Amino acid sequence: MPSDPRALLRSRAYLRLLVVAAILGAPVSAAAYGFLALVNYLQPEIFIHLPHGLGFRGEPWWWPLPVLAVGGLLTGLAIRYLPGTGGARPAEGFKVHKPPTPADLPGIILAALATLCFGAVLGPEAPLIAIGGGLVVLALRAARRNMPAQGVAELASAGSFAAISTLFGSPILGAFLLMEASGLGGPMMGVVLVPGLLAAGVGSLVFVGLNAWTGLGTFSLAIPGLPPFGEPTIGEFGWALVIGVAAALLGSGIRWLGLLLQPYSIRRPPLAAVVAGLIVAGLAIAYAEGTGKASSEVLFSGQSALGPLIANSASYSVGALALLLACKALAYGVSLSSFRGGPTFPALFVGAAGGILMSHLPGLALVAGVAMGIGAMSVVMLGLPLTSVLLATVLLFSDGLRVMPLVIVAVVVAYVTVARIQPPAQPEAEPAGHTDPAAAAAPGAASAVPPQAGPPSQGPPSQGPPPAGPASAPGPGTRPRD
Repeated sequence: MPSDPRALLRSRAYLRLLVVAAILGAPVSAAAYGFLALVNYLQPEIFIHLPHGLGFRGEPWWWPLPVLAVGGLLTGLAIRYLPGTGGARPAEGFKVHKPPTPADLPGIILAALATLCFGAVLGPEAPLIAIGGGLVVLALRAARRNMPAQGVAELASAGSFAAISTLFGSPILGAFLLMEASGLGGPMMGVVLVPGLLAAGVGSLVFVGLNAWTGLGTFSLAIPGLPPFGEPTIGEFGWALVIGVAAALLGSGIRWLGLLLQPYSIRRPPLAAVVAGLIVAGLAIAYAEGTGKASSEVLFSGQSALGPLIANSASYSVGALALLLACKALAYGVSLSSFRGGPTFPALFVGAAGGILMSHLPGLALVAGVAMGIGAMSVVMLGLPLTSVLLATVLLFSDGLRVMPLVIVAVVVAYVTVARIQPPAQPEAEPAGHTDPAAAAAPGAASAVPPQAGPPSQGPPSQGPPPAGPASAPGPGTRPRD
């Protein structure tokens, strides 16, 4: 593979890669759309229609307890007994991993459905990234195409792009997320991103068409109907500093709780997930009984509840908001330890709830507080500053550009504060279950194509034949062990 990006763009192999990426983008996006539609269908079936079917007039106050216990049991069984350990552990942060093998996909899908549909506080983005990459690997195996490991990794990355853009409703936002998460950089960045953008663009047309055909709706982050926002004030820039530090402390506490409980989940996944589910259910019940609000505001990722929370913020007292923030944050940390899903949407919800709570203080408008809370909490939990700014901007729709300076300050403060208060990350081994030889040789699902490797080290010119025996030097072409 040429190290010059312009030479790579002119190559026939790259054109073939683009064609294959465009072709694969359509079915992967359709699969992602179907996965999200299934989650949106099962959540009300379990929490609304099933209680009615059993003869209750509404959801009983204790209903989350058995539901979260069942969800925890299913998640734990998938982690313990199916290949792939149910996907990546969310408590360890948002990262892009190697594409899962076809054998890993059932466990990842089951663990994700049990997490998302039964009310654990995690989002669908991490499973979608894994499913998108895994479906591409499955398609390449089914086609029996003899493709280099780098090509497999690049196409798997395109599948992840297509799947995540279905959730965010924007290929650009998906590109930012995966670009930062995979650490892409250097002159090859644009070359590597283009196949993913192409697959995501084709996929966007697919899920728009699926919405028109099925009527199940689209998936968009924008929150319409927000109150108008004027211009940032000096006081709000001061609040950006406060919100950035507060989000760093709260988010670090949430991650600490998840990592503290994670060893119990690793030792006994089913039991730990059941206990975690019961704790999350108890927090939801405590919030519902204490405020008269719905327990679903604590349960689930918060993706669907975020818009109504902001739109109806005037109906929440300061005490209700404080209790919501506490219960959601605790449920988020507990879910990180034992369930499988993504950290993005709970971070958005917690940040928005914190911003609404702080907007009751003088000198801070509601929209500004929500935007800064979302951006600051996102960067704490994801570690992706550019994506965090973009998320807040996209969510707030017409007000996004006006509040962007405030969001940038809050994000930077939170990002730097977390770097100072958290210990440096330790190198981690890959989770068990990713044993595909092609995937093992490839970089991460959205990682960049590495520069061309130089020739194997030959060492100094030999002055004669090497000595015989075990101490012989490696022969020509032998790569030294890393």
